[in-house]
Amino acid sequence: MEAEVEAEGSLDLSHLTEEEQSSILRVLLRDMELRRHDEGRIRTLQQTKTDPALLRTLSGAWFSEASSRRHRSRMSGSDLVHATIRRKAPKSSDVPMADLFNWRGGEEPSKSPSLEGKRRLKESMEDSAESQASFESAASRKSPTTKEAYMQYKRESVSLCSILTDGEPSSLKSNNFHSSSMLGSGMMSLFSSGVFGVVEVKGRMQFSLAFDVHKEELRVKVHRCEDISSVGDNRSDPYVKSYLLPDMSSRSKRKTAVKRKTQNPVFEQTLKYKVRANELKSRTLNLSVWHAEPLGRNVFLGELEVALGFWDWTSTQPLWQDLQPRFYLQPECISSRGSLLFSIKFIPEGFEGGLPLTGELHIWLQEAQGLLSKKGGAVDSFVRSYILPDAGCQSGQKTQVVKRTVSPTYNHTMVYDGFQTSDLEEACAELTVWQREGFKLHMIGGIRLSCGTGQSYGEAVSWMDSTEEEVSVWSSMIKNPNHWIETTLPIRTNLTQRSSD
Repeated sequence: MEAEVEAEGSLDLSHLTEEEQSSILRVLLRDMELRRHDEGRIRTLQQTKTDPALLRTLSGAWFSEASSRRHRSRMSGSDLVHATIRRKAPKSSDVPMADLFNWRGGEEPSKSPSLEGKRRLKESMEDSAESQASFESAASRKSPTTKEAYMQYKRESVSLCSILTDGEPSSLKSNNFHSSSMLGSGMMSLFSSGVFGVVEVKGRMQFSLAFDVHKEELRVKVHRCEDISSVGDNRSDPYVKSYLLPDMSSRSKRKTAVKRKTQNPVFEQTLKYKVRANELKSRTLNLSVWHAEPLGRNVFLGELEVALGFWDWTSTQPLWQDLQPRFYLQPECISSRGSLLFSIKFIPEGFEGGLPLTGELHIWLQEAQGLLSKKGGAVDSFVRSYILPDAGCQSGQKTQVVKRTVSPTYNHTMVYDGFQTSDLEEACAELTVWQREGFKLHMIGGIRLSCGTGQSYGEAVSWMDSTEEEVSVWSSMIKNPNHWIETTLPIRTNLTQRSSD
């Protein structure tokens, strides 16, 4: 086949636009998906049908043979594009699109990377898959950019994986998404990639936790595992991977060493995280066990999750916990994407020796904790505030952008004047948390502080949809003028959309 590819040559794709390149990659993805489905159908037929003639008809082998005889000297368009990309096989997990498509005849094929390069490439591809996984299913996504399409193509392409790993790719697929029966929040299920459901999850893990207040350091000691499942020919090369959720980025990932050929590995290894003490209540520790598959996709062996807000930090003794499988969790099940810590105060007109001249509303935004973004990693975030029914420029204020953290400190005060006490019964303070991603903005969620009556100045409005907790904070502020009301409220995802947006 390689000789035929060399004879046919390769396509010059350098003239294609970004959109055209993206379209080609999406077609290749669809082509591979259909081929995999058809291969599975044929395997089923081979197991259930014993009549060779009937099998030849049902499987479509007769058509493949006829097509091969008729077009023996020609390559399919799909194979020709594959050959072009193969000749320009990327050397890193983030190859520029120009390098992927701008190959012209006469260049030499890329040399196979070293074993160390393959290992690093494999880890980089795993990190990329974990950080790129989204709440939306592939079917519901709109047209992706060329780079996004390529990243998906690279993860799924059997032909390209063969070139990158210089060998046969694993036959185990990573199409199943699962979540844990959990001690914690099970957020891991929303972002995971890997090979799941291949082996039965069993066994247990021994671990211990400690927090150094002075160094602000969480220490996770992984002691050992017992009776974990084996993979393939009764072998298991296990290691433990951890994330401090909701951060699913590579900065949050820690790994133990791999223990070879054992179902009872002893690790005695400490994984460390720098984290503030007040963040712990909003963080979840995920510990998962994996079988290390050389140059292939690692196999999931089980996991456990610990909600650190409920952990007894006076206990330092090792704890045994059963490993759990991971089951699919619907994105709409996540009703909160973190919490917002703030204080709010109302100063009536003339409260302090004739000042202020009009009533003032003060909102001191201190920090957010455990922000859960669509991709599960650290985010660049800020908070916007409006005092409804005024949703115009006069009402809108925002904090500075705090970069690369799931627990940002804003320390920003919004001040609104022109209020009468009676206005508070009709108004709503809307605080929304936003993620900045390049030039794009995505709303993570928000809160609304009001009396929650559903009406404002006698008219029905959608934004008077405060929860019981939010109403309680707003009411306490009204009843206690000139006093700060400090609270922490969940950043909810079900804010009723207002028409003035």
